[in-house]
Amino acid sequence: MTTKLIGALGEYTAARELREKGYDILSVNYSNNVGELDIVAQKLPYICFVEVKTRRGSTMFRAADAVDFHKQENIKSAAASYMNKYKMKALLRYDIYEVYIDDEDNVISTNHIENAF
Repeated sequence: MTTKLIGALGEYTAARELREKGYDILSVNYSNNVGELDIVAQKLPYICFVEVKTRRGSTMFRAADAVDFHKQENIKSAAASYMNKYKMKALLRYDIYEVYIDDEDNVISTNHIENAF
């Protein structure tokens, strides 16, 4: 499976699980001139900007480790632009959703980190 397909699998898995937890999915793969947002979800009182990271289970590092300071700043800028574009006023939250797959591309575990940064 290509890296792009692995990422799509992770985003699909995260969106499905978020819906199961009571979140409304407002946008997936939203992009603007500032950056990209993997998932924008709402669960009152929050609008959640969710960065999805998908990794093979055999890796030594947590998927969330890939969301460094520079990536966090890009997400925050893209989120501010999104909120402004849609004239939204709500509490914001930045989450990371880790999705781990095995060598056969089956999801083996997930981890939703709320308020990650």
